[in-house]
Amino acid sequence: MRVNANGQVTLPRELLERVGIRPGDEIELGHEGNVITLRKLEKGPPRELTKGEQLVAQIAGTATANRDLSTDEIMKLLRGDD
Repeated sequence: MRVNANGQVTLPRELLERVGIRPGDEIELGHEGNVITLRKLEKGPPRELTKGEQLVAQIAGTATANRDLSTDEIMKLLRGDD
């Protein structure tokens, strides 16, 4: 296996399957001396969304629903002004 110009390596699918790593899983890299370790992170309870993530979730899919709003009205919604 070789490291490419971007510092990336491709791990064999068989090895990933053996340790239960699937696409979309999160991993953690570590090192001790010249040994690099990789481990699958276990999924914990869902974290609380940030204010920005809550806003995006709230307005997702509404691009055409609010065409009649003015720029000032949209900015008021985005800022959370009451």
